[in-house]
Amino acid sequence: MKNISQIILILLVSILSWQCEQAVQGTRIQGTISNASNLQVFLDKVIIGKANSVIAKADIDASGFFQMDFPEGIKNGVYLLRIGAKRINLVMNGKEKMIKIEGDLNTLQMYDVNIYGSPDSESLVSLMTRMVKRQVDQPSLQSYLDTVANPLTTAFVTYKTYGPNGQYLPMHKKAQARLTEAFPNSEMAKEYQNYITAVEQQFKQQKASELIQVGQQAPNISLPTPDGKNYSLEDLKGKVVLLDFWASWCGPCRRENPNVVKVYEKYKNQGFTIFSVSLDGIDSRTMARMKTTDQIESYKQNQRKRWIDAIAQDGLTWPYHVSDLKKWESAPAALYGVRSIPKTFLIDRDGKIASVNLRGAQAIEAELLKII
Repeated sequence: MKNISQIILILLVSILSWQCEQAVQGTRIQGTISNASNLQVFLDKVIIGKANSVIAKADIDASGFFQMDFPEGIKNGVYLLRIGAKRINLVMNGKEKMIKIEGDLNTLQMYDVNIYGSPDSESLVSLMTRMVKRQVDQPSLQSYLDTVANPLTTAFVTYKTYGPNGQYLPMHKKAQARLTEAFPNSEMAKEYQNYITAVEQQFKQQKASELIQVGQQAPNISLPTPDGKNYSLEDLKGKVVLLDFWASWCGPCRRENPNVVKVYEKYKNQGFTIFSVSLDGIDSRTMARMKTTDQIESYKQNQRKRWIDAIAQDGLTWPYHVSDLKKWESAPAALYGVRSIPKTFLIDRDGKIASVNLRGAQAIEAELLKII
């Protein structure tokens, strides 16, 4: 009898649950988020190029459960679910009825969540999870952007991934064209176009001010390595070369180095290499503050050691590391109009500039694949 009673109870609970789901009017978002007890959850509408706007909020109870109801249904679009400083993006197609979200607040921003009832959100979360784990390369990302069902997802991922880097304007324009075709009068399509126009104008101004232009023959650089051997850039003609200006003291350079290493390791056997110019060393202003030549030489050798140590620490295994140890008075920096670092120039096999100021493994790889 006891077993029969338990079976009946389970059936009743299942029927009631089914009836509740059938009774949902519009769209309902339910979630259970561990370690989020008694906090609030917000849902923002996302429009590319504009500030987000809050469209709903709910209290999270002691068990981590929350619920948001949209009696009129939820419109197709990109959304941001946030709890405190933790947040994830969602994409809706406007046909969702019951959406369920399960996760842990501590790993929410890593997209370590389960989502049910929203196919487009499930697709986005799957992609973002792999991107967080660095499991998405440039070709697979482009394949996703070309084939994902919802053009809103394509536009949003393109915007978030490539940002205001003018090198990626073709990707932005491709995504915007697809978005406009699907939703010609939408606010998202119009604002994305405004964003692209602004990026394009800024990129044109930047290119016009560059001392070294795409298509120009790369000026030669000939300097010593840490061990005194001399390398010249022109000796690498026939290879695709990433000319990289950096320094051991430059935080952004050191953070960018893993991206450079990743691309080098992937393509070094396909005729690709890196020519690194360090802006370590001592400039004339620092030199003028020192009283003796011994002090100057000691300082210079210390800078040289920091340069060598950084090469080893960051795993920069290519042989072409050069410097005149003159910091911002470096002759190659002046020759290439380098006013900030990291600064890169991609040079084709004929020794001509193919791209300028590439940052991130995806950006470098995308341009490299065009000429390798």
